[in-house]
Amino acid sequence: MSKDFYKTLGVEKSASADELKKAYRKLAMKYHPDQNKDNPEAEAKFKEINEAYDVLKDEQKRAAYDRFGTAAFDGSMGSGFGGGGAGGAAGGFGGAGAFSDIFEDMFGEFMGGRAGGGRGGRSAGPQRGSDLQYTLEISLEDSFKGKDAKIKIPVNDTCESCGGSGAESGSGADNCSTCDGQGRIRQQQGFFTVERTCPTCHGAGRIIKDPCKACSGQGRIKKTKTLQVKIPKGVDTGRRIRLSGEGEAGLMGGPRGDLYVLLAVKPHKLFKRDGANLFCRVPITVTRAALGGDVEVPTIEGKAAKVKIPAGTQTGQQFRLKGKGMPVLGSDASGDLYIETFVETPVNLSKKQQEMLKQLDEEFSAENGGRKHSPEASGFFGKVREFWDDLKD
Repeated sequence: MSKDFYKTLGVEKSASADELKKAYRKLAMKYHPDQNKDNPEAEAKFKEINEAYDVLKDEQKRAAYDRFGTAAFDGSMGSGFGGGGAGGAAGGFGGAGAFSDIFEDMFGEFMGGRAGGGRGGRSAGPQRGSDLQYTLEISLEDSFKGKDAKIKIPVNDTCESCGGSGAESGSGADNCSTCDGQGRIRQQQGFFTVERTCPTCHGAGRIIKDPCKACSGQGRIKKTKTLQVKIPKGVDTGRRIRLSGEGEAGLMGGPRGDLYVLLAVKPHKLFKRDGANLFCRVPITVTRAALGGDVEVPTIEGKAAKVKIPAGTQTGQQFRLKGKGMPVLGSDASGDLYIETFVETPVNLSKKQQEMLKQLDEEFSAENGGRKHSPEASGFFGKVREFWDDLKD
């Protein structure tokens, strides 16, 4: 009678690969012989779930099983999946290979599986130094002009006394006798192998006879380095500059890591940036807005520019100064500067000034109800009256 592998794992026939793995992992841990030494039935159950998972995890085997059942693996179908029964398809010993796959997923480098060390484990020998990141704040002017900046960073640098070897001058290091220079040791536990870092050499694979006094045998010392960073024109917040080989020194003579300088452009008191364009909000008087005229405005290059304001200018109108924005990174092009006007209401008026404005207001109101001089206001209030009239109907 054909076995129901899906029922064995407690999943539906439509179960995904992740669902299969999750169900198998749970059952494998529950029925593992090492966890059930007093339960002889656990080992048989463990073999069953390994057999089921080893077939269903393989797409080709699963497709054959779905069509022919376990007959696809007993040799009677001539399927080419190998004889020896369904147990043979599971890789021997009730599918121990399947459990090894799951165990390795869970515990990574501690699982054995290749000659000389665990899959994913670190081998002894030189190791590359860590990459570092440094955040550098610059002004908008620095971004506009570009600059050479000096930065100071704390870093693990190569010990000058021992040249990074970790040993006093003239002395050396022997292979660790515990791990035979591998940096890792393997231990058999049941039917699988567990690999871990050697406790004697801590993964280095060697034992230093006479440790360097300056670095205590580490081969690196903490120091502050001063570096120069070239900031190109037009950079913006979030831009990273890579300094190759300026990260931390490697272990046991390994290559140095890299340093990544992350740029942050500080907010400006006059300009707001949008890509390569700049925006500047410029207040103008009521009389200048009404009569028109020239307004002097600042630019990011530190010079002044004149903008012609037409009569009747309103708050929020924008005037473009072409090419007066930020440089485009890696290009000769530049963005634009947009001047946005803000019509400022006068304050602290004298009695004479108040009287003059009152007289002006009366004259404006007398001419066609003010529609000539304040078309937007008169249009708005006209719509308000229509709205109220509609409500009365």
